[in-house]
Amino acid sequence: MENKLEKGALYVVGTPIGNLLDFSPRAAETLAAVDFIAAEDTRVTVKLLNHFGIKKPLVSYYEHNKQEKGSVITDRLAEGETCALVSDAGMPAISDPGEDLVALCAARGIPVYVVPGPSAVVSALAVSGLPTGRFTFEGFLSVNKKSRREHLESLRAETRTMVFYEAPHKLPYTLQDMEAVFGDRRIALVREITKIHEQCIRTTLSAAAAHYASTPPKGEFVLVIEGAKPAEKREMTLEDAVALARAAMENGSAASDAAKEAAKLSGFKKGEIYKRLME
Repeated sequence: MENKLEKGALYVVGTPIGNLLDFSPRAAETLAAVDFIAAEDTRVTVKLLNHFGIKKPLVSYYEHNKQEKGSVITDRLAEGETCALVSDAGMPAISDPGEDLVALCAARGIPVYVVPGPSAVVSALAVSGLPTGRFTFEGFLSVNKKSRREHLESLRAETRTMVFYEAPHKLPYTLQDMEAVFGDRRIALVREITKIHEQCIRTTLSAAAAHYASTPPKGEFVLVIEGAKPAEKREMTLEDAVALARAAMENGSAASDAAKEAAKLSGFKKGEIYKRLME
């Protein structure tokens, strides 16, 4: 079947997350057929193009230039050119600045098509051994300890399986915070997906936190964590809300800000929480 492209359209093209053999024939044909390619890192994309013998003009499109380049790219599309959007690895627009380019195209009425490819999220979930019927993808946690804890606290009662991305240098701290918030749940740490050292470690949060506290992690990780048991999903008490606020204060929040955040998570009034904090 001939791969005919629509003029003036954006093609979101999935690329390999480690193994070049995962690049689909349709994806290669699409990159060869478009007028230009918007790439997160042109140096990475050039290697992919060279491997498949494809030569196309590249436009750099990443987090820090997306506003400027987004309008440039959509202007070219509006004039009838075709563009392929790629990330360094996996599906563009998933925890990726390509999300903004797709939204900009949608706002301007520019057609957007997808050429599916590898996804670290779904791949890790598939081999995790944890429930896959319902899950939530949470992306990367903040490097800021306070923001990271607040994100995790908001998921304390989440019953669906949770999927996170994590870099090796942050992993030990993330696991410690996860154990403190979630307790000792099952976790699958899936690293280097589709690469030579691919590994799926099925263990518990306490064991993982203890292991990586003394063993430097290597490679990029996807963390798949068991959701809360239904019995754990209970209404917060005022004492729970006050404890949340105190934890936020220990991380540097003012009492008023801590009470406001705890009120948002618990449903109690800010004034009630603040009063108990001051007692």
